Amino acid sequence: MAEDTGTLPDQVVPTRDPASENGSGSPGSADPGAADVPDLDAPPERRWTWRTRLWRDKSLLIMTAPAVLLLVVFNYIPMFGSVVAFQYYDIYNGFRNSPFIGLDNFERLFRDPNFWMALENTLTISAVQLILYFPVPIALALMLNSLMSTKLRSFVQSVVYLPHFFSWVLVVTIFQQMLGGAGLVNTLLRNGGLPTIDIMTDPDTFALLVTSQAVWKEAGWGIIVFLAALAAIDPTLYEAAAVDGASRWRRTWHITLPGIRGVIVLMLVLRLGNALTVGFEQMLIQRKAVGFQASEVLDTFSYYYGVVTSDFGYGAAAGLFKGVLSMILIIGANKLAHAFGEDGLYRR
Repeated sequence: MAEDTGTLPDQVVPTRDPASENGSGSPGSADPGAADVPDLDAPPERRWTWRTRLWRDKSLLIMTAPAVLLLVVFNYIPMFGSVVAFQYYDIYNGFRNSPFIGLDNFERLFRDPNFWMALENTLTISAVQLILYFPVPIALALMLNSLMSTKLRSFVQSVVYLPHFFSWVLVVTIFQQMLGGAGLVNTLLRNGGLPTIDIMTDPDTFALLVTSQAVWKEAGWGIIVFLAALAAIDPTLYEAAAVDGASRWRRTWHITLPGIRGVIVLMLVLRLGNALTVGFEQMLIQRKAVGFQASEVLDTFSYYYGVVTSDFGYGAAAGLFKGVLSMILIIGANKLAHAFGEDGLYRR
């Protein structure tokens, strides 16, 4: 009889067939269901099939479905109307019966000095807003994030959010009452014996005027994204930095700003992609006060030369030019973000 040594038998460990792992096994011996077996060595997110991903994210997909539907109906389906830019469009004949004229509308467009004036005004106002408006929501978010009192923070947020819900008619009216010829500022200057200033009707300061209006109306609403990014920063980083003796400014410079850098780059890319849209209603309301030489932008150009004059093909050509140029700007800005190591709109 064999002597019992008291040791347990070796544990049987299943082995893998190398040929089946690298796909070099014979077709006849392949398991038909092997493609459905997840790779145990892969990260968990790579083991999921697309059906599993859809089921996992079903709540998010249902929540975003209305927004996607609105985007398709009001943004993508109207893109088929771009064919009007290549036609002498007649509203009574429709798309099918309107004569096709090729690039004639674009040739007229590029020979029109008013178009180049509108493009110059658009780029000028967009550049001013990029320099003076874009940093404001970031600064406001940093200031609100530094407030210790929750009640004070909620009150300030409510105050700065409120102008977003005002119409542009109301915003321009408020500025008129403050900065107009008979407004509060000029009234105080007259009472003090000082010369008055003409801001609301001065073409030279129109870019600064519309930028200040946009800051007052939209800067508070723009801080929402940055506040969400600030909330995602690990608080222990600030605690460790404070223990090491870092001041508030150094914590902001070395922790806060790097923590929201990806969001800042993303919003900058989106802003550059939307650079040619500087506010149709805002410009339309103030067009008569400052003159079209200062307030004419691509959106108002398409409206006046396309809709008002019933030259729909010409207006559509201007709108299509704006869309193509915006796409070039957003692709270029996204590639620049990749060059600096950021994700931008999507990862490489």
